[in-house]
Amino acid sequence: MGAIALARRRLSTADPVRLRGHVTEVIGLVVESTGPRLPVGASCVIESPSGHRTEAEVVGFRHDRVLLMPLGDVQGIEPGDSVAGVHVRAVCAVGRSLIGRVIDGLGRPLDGRPLPEPEGRASLRGMPINPLERDPIRDPIDLGVRAMNALLTCGRGQRLGIFAGSGVGKSSLLGMIARSTQADVNVIALIGERGREVREFLERDLGPAGLERSVVVVATSDSSPLVRLRGALLASAIAEDLRTRGRQVLLLMDSLTRLAMAQREIGLSIGEPPTARGYTPSVFALLPKLVERAGVTRAGSITALYTVLVEGDDMNEPVADAVRGLLDGHVVLSRRLAHEGHYPAIDIPASLSRLMNELADSPQLAAARRVRGWLSALEEARDLIQIGAYVRGADTRTDEALDRREALRTFLCQGIEEKTSLAASHQALLGLGEVAP
Repeated sequence: MGAIALARRRLSTADPVRLRGHVTEVIGLVVESTGPRLPVGASCVIESPSGHRTEAEVVGFRHDRVLLMPLGDVQGIEPGDSVAGVHVRAVCAVGRSLIGRVIDGLGRPLDGRPLPEPEGRASLRGMPINPLERDPIRDPIDLGVRAMNALLTCGRGQRLGIFAGSGVGKSSLLGMIARSTQADVNVIALIGERGREVREFLERDLGPAGLERSVVVVATSDSSPLVRLRGALLASAIAEDLRTRGRQVLLLMDSLTRLAMAQREIGLSIGEPPTARGYTPSVFALLPKLVERAGVTRAGSITALYTVLVEGDDMNEPVADAVRGLLDGHVVLSRRLAHEGHYPAIDIPASLSRLMNELADSPQLAAARRVRGWLSALEEARDLIQIGAYVRGADTRTDEALDRREALRTFLCQGIEEKTSLAASHQALLGLGEVAP
């Protein structure tokens, strides 16, 4: 881009009028100021006479005061500090130049390399898609995981939730999918992750080949709740931009629960009343707006996989219950299977793809129903089988399942470096019915 064109772009995005106010009070995570009079979501800079600068965002109003939340630490902010408006709405840099990069929740590079000049800017909040402009989901997408390809077939543009407690293998499964999928580009959001786990995910789970065609957005658990929220919105905005450029995008977000916790912190700080388990109403307003940004349009698609950290392995806790009703399917990871060394630890009878009937043919659907029946029968008779009290002949389906127990385990288990195509997964599924008793 020439110098004149670059200058014109910067001039077109510049704000010729800078509104100001001053800090009157700091309570917890919230800064009160006399101005500037800007809408919710606007960006500001808090400046002290000593030169200390803190970026902040307008999150609400109280009487004639503006409520701001810093994007960093509140330490160093003093009464009387100047508050200047920067942008009326929160925007972010987007474009193909971000592919292969690792950035933080504010779009700043974390990989030590400078970011190139952005190809464009987009609103963090995005624009809702007209429901009539969404194309039907008819094409399956290859996730590289045999159990998901065959029994939980996912379509291009579908939204799936991966539900599990801590330490059950969510991040490893996401890395496996990111390396194996046939999507054009991955956008991966690590929201509320431990700082130690970020590099492990990049090097061990994602790997250089996966990173080469991915954009990774990182907002660790020690960052401001507003930065964690912005990280999720930034990843969605980048995915939307790539979709408008005709790309088939796979959006992986880990996790929606930590995003909900960040929004809860913001809501409680500005005085929202707590509802279910302390979650504020704004949490349950945010979730559908976020997940509805994925889907198929005439230009491209965003297939989204969101992890949900289930507190205390309670699948009915508020966030899990709300998200399950918003998504097009759910994949449940079992702690018991993980303890048995079963990887990926997918609990097939408890999992569901709502679009599988539209994506799979009749032989695959029939074979999937048989496998689900066998797995359910084994689970129901599990205690009797373990103590040796089950008598063959008591139940035909359980007998069939016992004859195929090892074949089922071999089919469902998959090494972390192993990739199984969609066609191979279907063939292996059909072969299960041919296993000789």
